[in-house]
Amino acid sequence: MTTPITIRRALSAVAAAALGLSLTACSALSPDSSSSADSRTAGGAAGALPVAVSFYPIQYLTEAIGGDYVSVTSLTPADQEPHDYDLSGKEVTSTLEGASLVAYVEGFQPSLDKAVTQVNGPTVLDLSSKVDLKHHEGMEDEEEHADESADEGAHKEADHDADSLDPHFWLDPVRMKSAATAIEEALATADPDHAEDYKTNLETLTSTLDGLDSSYQGGFSQCERKTFITSHAAFGYLADRYSLTQASISGVDPESEPSPAELAEVKKVVESTGTTTIFTEELVSPETAEAVASETGATTAVLSPIESAPEDADYAGAMSANLDALRTALACK
Repeated sequence: MTTPITIRRALSAVAAAALGLSLTACSALSPDSSSSADSRTAGGAAGALPVAVSFYPIQYLTEAIGGDYVSVTSLTPADQEPHDYDLSGKEVTSTLEGASLVAYVEGFQPSLDKAVTQVNGPTVLDLSSKVDLKHHEGMEDEEEHADESADEGAHKEADHDADSLDPHFWLDPVRMKSAATAIEEALATADPDHAEDYKTNLETLTSTLDGLDSSYQGGFSQCERKTFITSHAAFGYLADRYSLTQASISGVDPESEPSPAELAEVKKVVESTGTTTIFTEELVSPETAEAVASETGATTAVLSPIESAPEDADYAGAMSANLDALRTALACK
């Protein structure tokens, strides 16, 4: 199992930059993501089942499965980094208590973890129990193999987040299928009159996720490198699924701060693996990543953790664009 290197740094949240994403592998199923940054609610027919979700990837799944029979509200605005977004009291009372179903990932947004324990009425679906989340320390247990091949990465240091679960399951299409199944079951239970529609929509969504998985499997079959460098450790499940190695400037939490020794370590990984690209992302400052790139002779490019709705595409389009970016960075044929 290949694993991420988590080297911490502080990255402040900033407004989302426009990310031009072209769909290269799969058709888009998600809701329209062209709404303004302040818009959190997608449409639904009158009388549709009200569903509250924690952030974009769960919104994508719920709307793809629910179609016109659900009205989905994302609790995280489109231009906000969801790790640290705090829910207000008004959101707790008006959105959560007004929903029939709440879907979220425990441990990803502490303010929401607290909020769901304080509301009565809605069914609460915690997807963390459905998608086989891993402890971060368990994703770093191959440190002893780091020196066996320069292309497999270099020295790996212990992450201060080692006792926490990595919540970024949505960057693995196979885990997304597990989440989709759980959402379909919850919608069918809450709205049995449309259970067959939810089942049909799940089958269509599953086909899209299978297509993404197939594209990723084939896309990394012939690459010069297997190690990629990211701003924060969001891509561990993706790396594990497709036999890659993630090295990151910060840990699972993008606000974690690296020591000078840790920054020196990631520079050693860049040099030892022949890495030519340092990946930044939309909702965090690229400053430190750009500094690492400058000091190592690498360039920067965007790799989206898809924590917020893409400006010009949906989840499937963003995943396809990520595949293109990774293939370029890893010099894949």
